[in-house]
Amino acid sequence: MTTNMRSKNTILNPPSKKHLGEQFTRAEVQLANRNSGCLLESLRHDVTPIGQHYLLSHFDVPHVESESDWSLSVCGLVGSPLDLSMQQLKDLPQVCREVTLECAGNGRQFSDPRWPSMPWGVEAVSTARWRGTRLCDVLEQTKPDSSVVEWVFSGADRGVDGGQLHFFERSLTAADAMSPDVMLVWEINDQPLPPQHGFPLRLVVPGWYGMASVKWLRRIEAIDHAFEGYQQVSTYQYRKSDQDPGVPISTIKIKSLMAPPGYPDWSTRNRLLEAGPVELTGRAWCGGGVAVHSVEVGIDENWFPALLHPANNQHAWNRWTFTWDAEPGQHLLRCRATDVEGNTQPLQAEWDRGGFGNNSVHQVNVWVETGLA
Repeated sequence: MTTNMRSKNTILNPPSKKHLGEQFTRAEVQLANRNSGCLLESLRHDVTPIGQHYLLSHFDVPHVESESDWSLSVCGLVGSPLDLSMQQLKDLPQVCREVTLECAGNGRQFSDPRWPSMPWGVEAVSTARWRGTRLCDVLEQTKPDSSVVEWVFSGADRGVDGGQLHFFERSLTAADAMSPDVMLVWEINDQPLPPQHGFPLRLVVPGWYGMASVKWLRRIEAIDHAFEGYQQVSTYQYRKSDQDPGVPISTIKIKSLMAPPGYPDWSTRNRLLEAGPVELTGRAWCGGGVAVHSVEVGIDENWFPALLHPANNQHAWNRWTFTWDAEPGQHLLRCRATDVEGNTQPLQAEWDRGGFGNNSVHQVNVWVETGLA
């Protein structure tokens, strides 16, 4: 007689996946109903309102009754382990920064064929004002051993991905974790973190795609090797094929979006505009501490320089504006940004197996008429 056995963290016979064509599956629609993107009209705000900030939760949102029930453990290869209450964290010197976060899978639905996952369009990006304390100030208190290679950040959210039951965990190298920009945060836009954004404590890693900013943070562990957790090595890697060993996803690529002008069509979200002068506006951003250099606006086949406004700080997006004398008829509007290192958004992104890092230009279809008022 044989008995079905499985390892402690492996689900027996996980469902197989394959790349898909045009139609979205019920599973993808279910994910889209659980998660939400930034309303593009809110690009006019320097700071995205909390209810319009994009949201991605891999597993269930953990139930936390009160922040008084929460503590953060900092352990591993350290001389002085810590077990910090939320009040102890708040008693440390505080910092407040505006930070633009973007999901690494933003734009996945435009991949052809696409990987069956959260079918983001372009809306998985937002900017918030985060308040907390510097991660490096906490880590330094632990007197980390010289052998520390990486710090592992563990959230309280747990579920199955790739047939493996695991907590959501990510790591940063010792150098990246000690950056003075990385934060342990408990407020967003001057309010306590709501449950879906990681109440009562989360990590925010400015300049990196959102997967690095672990929510519901409960433990930080110092290790002397490269972390090989599922969310570190089995996903969030740029890959061209199943055999590709992958390149780890880290900092955000140069990108821009246009706030939708005029009036929307209910289903297609195509736009209807009054002929005449129209101010087009949007946002441009880049990660890794690299600044945005310029933005261009495409009107049909022609490109024009936009006015780039200063960002509020190093890790927040820039506003751009352009005045267009809209003529009657059908038009294709586009925007593309270039960073100070010369990287420009492509008209079409390179295909990635997981649909990650799509920073192709944003396109908006408009119909212009006279006499709409």
